[in-house]
Amino acid sequence: MNTTSRFSASSPIRVGIVGTGFTAKLRAQTLGTDERSHLITVAGHRPESTEAFSEEFQIEQSVSWRKLIERDDLDLVIVCTVNRDHGAIARAALENGKHVVVEYPLALDASEAEGAIAIAQQQQKLLHVEHIELLGGLHQAVKEYLPAIGRVSYVRYVTINPQHPAPRKWTYQHSLFGFPFVGALSRLHRFTDLFGEVGSVTCQTQFWDTEPDFYKSCLCSAQLRFTNGIIAESVYGKGETWWQSENTFTIYGEAGKLIFTPESGQLIQGENTQNIEVGTRRGLFAKDTIMVLDYLIEGTPLYLNSAASLYTLKVANSLKKAAETGESIAISN
Repeated sequence: MNTTSRFSASSPIRVGIVGTGFTAKLRAQTLGTDERSHLITVAGHRPESTEAFSEEFQIEQSVSWRKLIERDDLDLVIVCTVNRDHGAIARAALENGKHVVVEYPLALDASEAEGAIAIAQQQQKLLHVEHIELLGGLHQAVKEYLPAIGRVSYVRYVTINPQHPAPRKWTYQHSLFGFPFVGALSRLHRFTDLFGEVGSVTCQTQFWDTEPDFYKSCLCSAQLRFTNGIIAESVYGKGETWWQSENTFTIYGEAGKLIFTPESGQLIQGENTQNIEVGTRRGLFAKDTIMVLDYLIEGTPLYLNSAASLYTLKVANSLKKAAETGESIAISN
């Protein structure tokens, strides 16, 4: 999305952050060390965490995100709060003339995300959805070595995260995190970035609910058939049911196989195995933040547009429907 730059290094971009968690702190640290930006205020969910955040970074507290986005002394709003509120905050901030950075997903529902994108276009403001997995060493290594295995036929991506006990956090709450493949959209975005358009999907889910809106474990298994014939499977599980973690990304091609973990990879061709170095995952939120400043000040292109994230969100919404109906869902492109 093109926006007309009106910022310069001598006129710092004035920033407000919604959220006080891990990601918000990483963003704040980066903004605090870049002279092109000035972090002004924060709005959090709990008064005590908001106060602690404002004291740590020596910034003002806003009583709510609604008050924050109405401020005249802000140019950019960064949204780092629960998934459920992403779409509403992004839309309201754009309507108030702010540029917006939001962690994925842009919204829990694709129609809400489309509305926010339309407003960004009308207002000629930046709407950037963070997808740092595309910047990471694993994804870059996959892209580099993918041609070596020839025509791809099957892909499998498994992420299992045991937690004992499961934390009583919003990430285990249906209403706040959303459908698992929406809340964990990066699992699907790896696929769509590498392999293109999806023709149809199926999905199975299981939740170990402890009360109506909380679960202690979940399991989701998604099957995607791409329009180019590739079949992909993504398995996502977390919580108390699991006792051993797994994070493997496997790609089968006519000329070999690629196997990746977050730390390393292998190219296997017959009897030959080549080890692949995977770059660090450290510093990716800082890199994303700096790229946003580069874009707003210098016009440097970002690494993806919001339409690409929206497309993956539509795939995730289709998986939710497939899980609810037990049917294969065709995706219109």
